[in-house]
Amino acid sequence: MQALHHQQFLKLHQAGNLLLLPNAWDAASAKIFEASGAGAVATSSASLAWACGYADGGALPSEELLHAVGNIARVLKVPLTVDMEDGYSADPAEVGRLAAELAGKGAVGINIEDGSEAPALLAGKIGAIRAALKGKPLFINARTDVYLRRLKVEGSPAQASVERLKLYQAAGADGAFVPGLTALPEVQEISAAVSMPLNVMAMPGLPAIAALRAAGVRRLSAGPAPFQVAYEHAKTSVEALLKQDLSPLLGPKLDYSAMNALLATDR
Repeated sequence: MQALHHQQFLKLHQAGNLLLLPNAWDAASAKIFEASGAGAVATSSASLAWACGYADGGALPSEELLHAVGNIARVLKVPLTVDMEDGYSADPAEVGRLAAELAGKGAVGINIEDGSEAPALLAGKIGAIRAALKGKPLFINARTDVYLRRLKVEGSPAQASVERLKLYQAAGADGAFVPGLTALPEVQEISAAVSMPLNVMAMPGLPAIAALRAAGVRRLSAGPAPFQVAYEHAKTSVEALLKQDLSPLLGPKLDYSAMNALLATDR
């Protein structure tokens, strides 16, 4: 099944396609997204960390990550890709071991980011992941944070991103993730210069999906937005309850029987 999911995941990135990728944080959210028609499901590092009771930014213990990914993979019939932040370690060998464990839990892809560290460190981590996998397929989506963190770089942000992504591809990456990238001319510049499928993230200022597809984008991630939308609704509903207003809780909502049936089929 894992090999089949890997092939399905690769096809979703082929030229002409634009993979619209919802980011889940637990088995229930992942199953809802699959039932809604998603061809693949991702995790969001922020959303999953929050759901487990940790702040985003490397605080999630690896055993918590592996447990959560195992629960998500158990209920899904579509490919799963996992955001592993920076690998939760500066030691490439340790990152490689964790990536191999995630593959063993059912992930067919991962995101791994450079953050504010030197690009050579992420290249080393990607190489260590390939070594730890021992030939087992895993789609490595290399994320550069030049735009998201507004890093000080030589040349333009687009040029710096291209340079980093080419380094990561040479190390063994399969995909290019540039969160924070929103300007269409720069999307086109990066897409034309990098042969890996380009992934952007949903955020204010992002062009229309049709324009992104025409510019060469092959993957669009929702990021933490689904979690934020869901929990904002939960927050405001409970605030209303505490003010003696039941209407938000008794209004439109997910059907109990439908949700129960979704997960009952996987027991």
